[in-house]
Amino acid sequence: MRKRISLGEHFTYGKLIRFALPSVVMMIVTSLYTVVDGLFVSNFAGKNAFASLNLVWPFLQLISAAGFMVGSGGSALVALHLGEKRQEKANQVFSMLIQFLVFLGVVIFVISFLFMRQISAFLGADQILIDDCVVYGRILSVSNVFMMLQAAYQSFLITAEKPKLGLGISILAGLANVVMDALFVWIFRWGIWGAALATAVSQLVGGMVPTLYFLRKNNSALRLVKTKLDRKALWKACSNGASEMMTNLSGAAIGFLYNLQLLKIAGENGVAAYGAIMYISFMFQALYFGYAMSVTSIVGYHYGAANRVELRNVLKKSLTLTGVTAILLASLAGGFSSWIARIYVGYDPLLCEMTITGMRFYAVSYLTSGFNIFASAFFTGLNNGMISALISFLRTLVIQVAAIYVLPLFLGLNGIWMAVAVAEGATLLVSSGMLLGNRKRYLDQKISSLTIQKKRV
Repeated sequence: MRKRISLGEHFTYGKLIRFALPSVVMMIVTSLYTVVDGLFVSNFAGKNAFASLNLVWPFLQLISAAGFMVGSGGSALVALHLGEKRQEKANQVFSMLIQFLVFLGVVIFVISFLFMRQISAFLGADQILIDDCVVYGRILSVSNVFMMLQAAYQSFLITAEKPKLGLGISILAGLANVVMDALFVWIFRWGIWGAALATAVSQLVGGMVPTLYFLRKNNSALRLVKTKLDRKALWKACSNGASEMMTNLSGAAIGFLYNLQLLKIAGENGVAAYGAIMYISFMFQALYFGYAMSVTSIVGYHYGAANRVELRNVLKKSLTLTGVTAILLASLAGGFSSWIARIYVGYDPLLCEMTITGMRFYAVSYLTSGFNIFASAFFTGLNNGMISALISFLRTLVIQVAAIYVLPLFLGLNGIWMAVAVAEGATLLVSSGMLLGNRKRYLDQKISSLTIQKKRV
């Protein structure tokens, strides 16, 4: 039996893959929540219910953004303390961040539940779609605390050197979602109400199980302990995780803008086609995000330990692995677009053809998006939230917004499908420049203990 890989080791290609694999699979399984919901709703509740789910999803993605921000930024900070051999401080910061998420989740629940109809109307829901949007949004607002915790624990379990446990919890939550979807949507025919309830149950599992694990004595690197509010640590974690927050906030904003443009150009069919494309994108991008989550903790640990040699090693090997993955994903997305589209919307030939075209344009983005996601995660691990956020801000919002509105003027509907590939390609130039421009600061010079002390919280 292979021993557990610790953050402080030298990472070969094999160790990197083995360490990251549970997180990659965990992210894929997590992405299955929306994928499964979409499959059941589209095929058993109809394309209007499917479009309603896709309209309200950007708002739910907005809520989960806080969990990803605290999880990613907080795990980098906690890993830094572990690298400095400050175990007690690491546990205190970890516990404080979890408590903060619970408080924030309760506040968001009250607001979102009370104003879901107004939120749905703002997102573009008309009289045909708004009732389904309200039902789906209100049910999931009840479980938003667990959704945020689940997002944060995905990163903290890696830092705790328990990626396999994270994988197991994600699989358990994913299975709960699939079983409940089949029961509520397929057998009971509860439509979008049943799909929302199934997702809420899975989020409850994903948020509560790791909480119970960390509350008890365990053999991981972390445990929930008594703590108090540490404003400096909270600010550091949030600012450091700003890139992940920006990714989710931008994703919500971009989803909203895509839906508005598609409603204008192609009606409900356009929104439904975009939903199918996004579900596949969630699955494919999960490989990049799962690996990025693992790398953040590794980089944070070795940065805290002032090990510049291992930082260079991880960077070089990660770029190679990302390149190989990019070619495979782009090939798969383009080659299987027809088959995937028929699974979702094969009942409507016009909608199916629109979806196939969009998937093929979208496949080009997988060639570059992995490098941008990795670069952002690498700087998060270095506790440089500003550069990390800049990369995420450009790739997920600034350039995409411009592309969404400019390209359709010349290319029509195809211009919308091309927007993400254009944004990722342009951002790659910035990511490359940031990695090269900061090489001397982080990689070529020795990271002194004095430098690390100045960055301590």
